[in-house]
Amino acid sequence: MNGKLNIYRLVRSIFVGLLLVGVTGCAAGSNESDELVTSSGFVCPQPNPRVEFESKEINIFTWTEYVPADILDCFGLVYGVKVNTDYFSSNEELYSKVSIGQNVNPYDVIHPSDYMIGVLMREGLLQELDAGRLPNSKNLDAGLLAAYGDSLKYVVPYQMGTQAIVYNSETVENPPKSWADLWSSEYEGRIVAVDDNRVVIGAALLMLGYDVNTTDEAQLEEAKQKLLELMPNIRVFDSDSPKTPLLAGDVDLGIVWNGEAFLAQQENAAFEYVFPEEGSIIFYDGMGIPEKAPHPDASYAWFNYLMQGEVFWLTLVDYPYTNPNSAALEFARANQTEVYNAYISSAITNTPAEMFAKGHEVQDLGAALSLYDEIWTEIKQ
Repeated sequence: MNGKLNIYRLVRSIFVGLLLVGVTGCAAGSNESDELVTSSGFVCPQPNPRVEFESKEINIFTWTEYVPADILDCFGLVYGVKVNTDYFSSNEELYSKVSIGQNVNPYDVIHPSDYMIGVLMREGLLQELDAGRLPNSKNLDAGLLAAYGDSLKYVVPYQMGTQAIVYNSETVENPPKSWADLWSSEYEGRIVAVDDNRVVIGAALLMLGYDVNTTDEAQLEEAKQKLLELMPNIRVFDSDSPKTPLLAGDVDLGIVWNGEAFLAQQENAAFEYVFPEEGSIIFYDGMGIPEKAPHPDASYAWFNYLMQGEVFWLTLVDYPYTNPNSAALEFARANQTEVYNAYISSAITNTPAEMFAKGHEVQDLGAALSLYDEIWTEIKQ
C-alpha cells in the first residue's frame, strides 16, 4: 500500500471521530471513554438504526481481501458479538461449502458473485430477504442496482466492477488493446490471471467473437483450444491477491478485477488498466443469507451496519471497486476529499457508463455450467 493510502487509513479515524463529536457531542457514546475503537485506531460509528437481535455471534463467508478489517471489528464492538470470518477464492469454492457442507459450515452471510447468485437462488440455497428489515438499502444507488435484477430479492448489493487487463507500462513494450492481444508470444510467462473459469474462458470466447454465456459445445471446444495456446503466457492463477505478483515484478500483465488494478496503480503509477476492445467482463457481488443460516437475525444487523455511509466508505481505501453506495461516496466527498477524488477521477474504479454498457455479464447457465468446469479442469492440467 502506498504512503497516501496509509495516511488515509491513519486519518480516517480522526474524521469519523470528529463527525460523531459534531453529531452526538462525543465520538461513540456519552463521553470519550465510551468510544469503541479498533486495533488500527478507527473510531467505530454507532449503528443507525440499531437492529436488535438475540444471537451472540455471526459467521461471515467472503472473498479474500474484500471486507475491511475495521468494519468487521466495529460490528463486533458496537453489538458485542463474536464475528467469525472465513474466506474463499472462487465462486465454486463458495458453492461447495454452502451446497455440500451446510451442516458443517453454517454461515450467516455469504458473498456470491453474478452467476453464482443465480445458481444459489435456483437451488434454494438462499433465503428470500425481508426488505422491511433493510432500512439502509435507501443508501444504495438505484441506477447501479439494475444489474442485480430479481436477485435483489435474495442479496444485498456489495460492490461491482469490471474484469479486464492491467499491464506495466515500463516493462511491456507493446501494450495490449484487446483480449486477443494476450495470445502474443512476447507475453510468455508474463501474465497473472484470476482463478475464475467464467472470466478466463469468457476472455477466450470474446476474442473468438462468441458470447461469454454460450452453451454451444463447438464454440466452447474452440475456446478450450485457444486457452491451451494461451497457457504458456499465464505464469500464475491468483484470486487471493493478483496485484501481488504484479507489484513484485514476477509478472508484467494481468487479467484482474478493477479494484486490484487500482491498488496496483496507486502503489506503482506505471500500471495501466485497459478495457479490451471486445468489452470487459462485468461482475457484481452481493451478500445473502444461506437457507440454513443459524443466526439470520444477526445477518440483518450486519447488512444495515455495512450499508451506513460512514462505515462503507472504508471500502474506498481498502478494496476500491465500483461502489454502489451513494451515502458512502457522499460521506467520503465531505470528509475524505483525497480518498473521494482518487476514486471519482479514476476510470478504473469509477467505471465510465459506456464501458459498463460495452461489458459482458456472466450468467447462470444451469446444467451447462458443467461444460465450463470440464474445460477449466482440462486447461489447468
